[in-house]
Amino acid sequence: MLIYKIFRSPEWDALVADGSTLGAPIDVDDGFVHFSTAEQAAETAAKHFAGVDGLVLLAVETDSLGDALKWETSRGGALFPHLYRPLRIDDVSWHKPLPLVDGAHQFPEDMV
Repeated sequence: MLIYKIFRSPEWDALVADGSTLGAPIDVDDGFVHFSTAEQAAETAAKHFAGVDGLVLLAVETDSLGDALKWETSRGGALFPHLYRPLRIDDVSWHKPLPLVDGAHQFPEDMV
């Protein structure tokens, strides 16, 4: 299954340049890389990235993350995927821009 990470452009650029990352500042503070499922991603964008343009959406295959991926209770009691190791560029299945249109982020139609 695919899970999703939203990065600001400089965070994505750093991952590409360095080959791995501990994530965004909130990830570093919390000690793990936050991900969302397809069903959770729009709410995550609205809650944590409201009005922010220039975002990049990353898709990562859960099978490639092994035991470092934990499903933990978070917002509203839902289980969220958390990665307890650096995210590596080779973990990323694909990435796409996450444009802001009329105040809402436009997710890819093929996102499942």
